[in-house]
Amino acid sequence: MAFNDLLKQVGGVGRFQLIQVTLVVLPLILLASHNTLQNFTAAIPTHHCRPPANANLSKDGGLEAWIPQDRQGRPEPCLRFTSPQWGMPFPNGTGDNGTRITEPCTDGWMYDNSTFPSTIVTEWNLVCSHRALRQLAQSLYMTGVLLGAMMFGYLADRLGRRKVLILNYLQTAVSGICAAYAPNFSVYCTFRLLSGMSLASISINTMTLNVEWMPIHTRAHVGTLIGYVYSLGQFLLAGVAYAVPYWRHLQLLVSVPFFAFFIYSWFFIESARWYSSSGRLDLTLKALQRVARINGKQEEGAKLSMDVLRASLQKELTLSKVQASAIELLRCPALRRLFLCLSMLWFATSFAYYGLVMDLQGFGVSIYLIQVIFGAVDLPAKFVCFFVINSLGRRPAQMASLLLAGICILVNAVIPKEQTIVRTSLAVLGKGCLAASFNCIFLYTGELYPTMIRQTGLGMGSTMARVGSIVSPLVSMTSELYPTLPLFIYGAVPVAASAATALLPETLGQPLPDTVQDLENRRRGKPRHQQQEQQKQMVPLQASAQEKNGL
Repeated sequence: MAFNDLLKQVGGVGRFQLIQVTLVVLPLILLASHNTLQNFTAAIPTHHCRPPANANLSKDGGLEAWIPQDRQGRPEPCLRFTSPQWGMPFPNGTGDNGTRITEPCTDGWMYDNSTFPSTIVTEWNLVCSHRALRQLAQSLYMTGVLLGAMMFGYLADRLGRRKVLILNYLQTAVSGICAAYAPNFSVYCTFRLLSGMSLASISINTMTLNVEWMPIHTRAHVGTLIGYVYSLGQFLLAGVAYAVPYWRHLQLLVSVPFFAFFIYSWFFIESARWYSSSGRLDLTLKALQRVARINGKQEEGAKLSMDVLRASLQKELTLSKVQASAIELLRCPALRRLFLCLSMLWFATSFAYYGLVMDLQGFGVSIYLIQVIFGAVDLPAKFVCFFVINSLGRRPAQMASLLLAGICILVNAVIPKEQTIVRTSLAVLGKGCLAASFNCIFLYTGELYPTMIRQTGLGMGSTMARVGSIVSPLVSMTSELYPTLPLFIYGAVPVAASAATALLPETLGQPLPDTVQDLENRRRGKPRHQQQEQQKQMVPLQASAQEKNGL
């Protein structure tokens, strides 16, 4: 409770908190756009083979003379006749006496540009035998997110949250703009991977920096705010993608604003909690006094001194020299328990989430409408999650959101395909529950890990989420074995993972742990007693200042 008391002493939730939280959260609007950007930049328009260059369609009898039709009467996307055919077309390129011989699209494709005038699919012909490259681009982006979560999570615990955020904003701007001007598919994938690395770090550093500057009773509010800003980004993407249908322009539009974020991020104030956990008491004092001035608490800030901080943060200073690395997540029993359980939750949430949101064209309705609906369902879902988080706790909110999401997906798997309204409604409900799960797990993870390894823990959790998002597209390939098998897998994983929350402690109303010893005390049920003892040993801020002045 020592650091929480210091935050209250310098203003609690004052002008500084309101300004910095707003500026730190603002980039998350475009974070949501980048995560699902390929729903639009890599959309697949209706297409069919281009007839040979020497074909005369008016003489041959029109396009139907060269393009076979499928069982639904639509042009085959990947086949054409070797010679013009007359008479009634036959499904699957077959005809009388086997004379309707087909071949691949050796002269390229013709696309319906009415909805998507330009995508990476139409520019680089990522269809038919090259259709796997479209999924490869998204998988490489998610691979970048995975690498970024691992690397920048570690760096943020070593260099600080602010420095890493500044770097990430610049990297996102540069790599996003370079992707917009990519001359070929390989260069495009390279810069998308770099964008994924920086965006992953922005996501976890945003939560951490905000949580570490807010008093205990406001942490759930911050987590919910971040969730709603992300949902707002989904609405924004639908509108921007509709207004800017050319993929290069869209990619550019969601990347350029990060230059503005990079510029104003230099004015962020580094986490004083991180300073203290790193043993840099002088910088802790400067940060707290600066915040006090911004909050209009100059007198309270003047009362702070090195002696006061040493007395108040005795525990943090005693253990500040302990260098915690990612290997400690497996070496230390208390951290290992958290790591394994949280890894299951992160993986399951992301695995099922991206299994739903990256297949918007599969719903058979307007992709822009589905994007809006998927964004709209987050509003009530996250509100209910916020209510449960604050009233019942983080653990029941996490368990319920995963369990309900899995049930919705499993039920969807057994409903006939013809009932599109019911199936779409269940998918939207499941997506809302998964969005609530994401909202909860960011906050829950930040509250469970101690300050000395919090960012690394968040980075590893985000890493497991990225593993889930990478594996998710591969599972969709199992539909070749059984059409609804992917849905059964997408639903079973979150249901199974929800059981892991029973092994985690509740953090509602609890102080943020700073050390592994805090975790042990929490597990043994001693935090309240220790807080009381610590408060007895703390030197009152006002009294200390008076004593120092000889009063």
